[in-house]
Amino acid sequence: MPQRVFTATVVGLEAFAVEVEVDLAFGLPGTTIVGLPDNAVRESRERIRAALRNSGYDYPDRRVTINLAPADIRKEGAGFDLPMAIGLLAATGVLPEEVLPGHLFLGELALDGRLKATRGVLPVALMAREQGFAALVVPRENGPEAALVPGLKVLPFGHLSEVVEYFHGRLTPERPSSPSPSPPSYEEDLADIVGQEQARRALEVAAAGGHNLLLIGPPGAGKTMLAKRLPTILPEMSFEEALETTRIYSVAGLLSPERPLVTARPFRSPHHTISDVGLIGGGTQPRPGEISLAHNGVLFLDELPEFNRRVLEALREPLEEGRVTITRATGSVTFPARFMLVCAMNPCRCGYYGDPRRACQCSPQEIRRYRSRLSGPLLDRLDIHLEVPAVDYRELSADRRGEPSEKVRERVARARRRQEERYRQPGKLNAHLGAREIKKWCLPDEAGRRLLEKACERLGLSARAYHRILKLARTIADLEGSETISAVHLSEAIQYRSLDRPLYGY
Repeated sequence: MPQRVFTATVVGLEAFAVEVEVDLAFGLPGTTIVGLPDNAVRESRERIRAALRNSGYDYPDRRVTINLAPADIRKEGAGFDLPMAIGLLAATGVLPEEVLPGHLFLGELALDGRLKATRGVLPVALMAREQGFAALVVPRENGPEAALVPGLKVLPFGHLSEVVEYFHGRLTPERPSSPSPSPPSYEEDLADIVGQEQARRALEVAAAGGHNLLLIGPPGAGKTMLAKRLPTILPEMSFEEALETTRIYSVAGLLSPERPLVTARPFRSPHHTISDVGLIGGGTQPRPGEISLAHNGVLFLDELPEFNRRVLEALREPLEEGRVTITRATGSVTFPARFMLVCAMNPCRCGYYGDPRRACQCSPQEIRRYRSRLSGPLLDRLDIHLEVPAVDYRELSADRRGEPSEKVRERVARARRRQEERYRQPGKLNAHLGAREIKKWCLPDEAGRRLLEKACERLGLSARAYHRILKLARTIADLEGSETISAVHLSEAIQYRSLDRPLYGY
């Protein structure tokens, strides 16, 4: 009778149970693995053979057939090494059959029998708990990650022989301690920003409402410094947010045994040469891209016009939906992608258009050509367009620091709580409002209505830009603790739409 052992495979962010069937038959010695395995799974035959021999066990000198069911789901990765080895040991009588049911095995084998960490353990642990498995057997390095899931017995081991000793009742593994969420620590602080009062205010407004931000200024004005300090003023992640972000990093293989739980909001800054697959996600077996790795955090695109236009246009749907769906012939997977987008660019090709200290070397045609690399629909999805001028020497040399991130973070947290209470939905922010919700919650007073009407006439705002201004004004009012959107709030919001002004950059 074939021996049955359970493991799991991860598709997208979801794990699926896989039954490993091991059958020994008379005939020419050889091993066949069926069930839609990829190259890494096929290569496991030699790893398992060496690991068993170096651990003191015999590899069966018979015809071995290993089936990975269900056969219509592709199996990839080296995490199948351990369950297949356990199935072989049970088939040869080394392991007692009666103790294996209810256990789920996952792990890669080294040639000397050591268990090596594998990625995607957190989704597997969540699935094991939901399906009622008694215990999850993983490499020791993956123990803290699996222990994030409460109510699941985790058995971490460092060597194949330890697994065998455990099932014979001669070894008790140490229970991994579940890492407790700790407050994130950041090296940067908003107090490091000298001058740039308007930019600091724009960061606070963006953080409070979850708005996307475009910084326009000459080289050295501090655009990157500002962007890197945005995560420091965002509220701390809840445990649910941290677990969701950690699951993405687990699938991507970016977790470390020392920090199995992601508690700091992600800050991703890909180079402008990145491909659309690297940014959005994809591949033969879809993997999360930079926008998903920035989930619940910040995605920073420096030198925005230098990015491939196709890459930038692929951002449009994820910015609206908060997720990205990747479709392949074998099916589709969806990755979460709710992030704050911060972009930075120079005002022109040379970078000094509008700088009072250095003359711009660009012609009007070059400036228009440089700006035309960005499409109107993409710019409309950036709520705040802010000019960041170079800092004056006197401000740089002044012996004073700005307001620290901690104080700004408190105001941002209060404004976000007002929004969640208003919309009665956790995580719902002003930036996420649809057209109907804007009409309900973003109504200005009479003076504000007149001001907005004049702005629309003079600037020729698109419908999306009009809605962006209303949502910005709603956030500014929330920061002040006001339920009414006044002309003052709308006036500040309009100032954050510099690219909507006529004659900007000729």
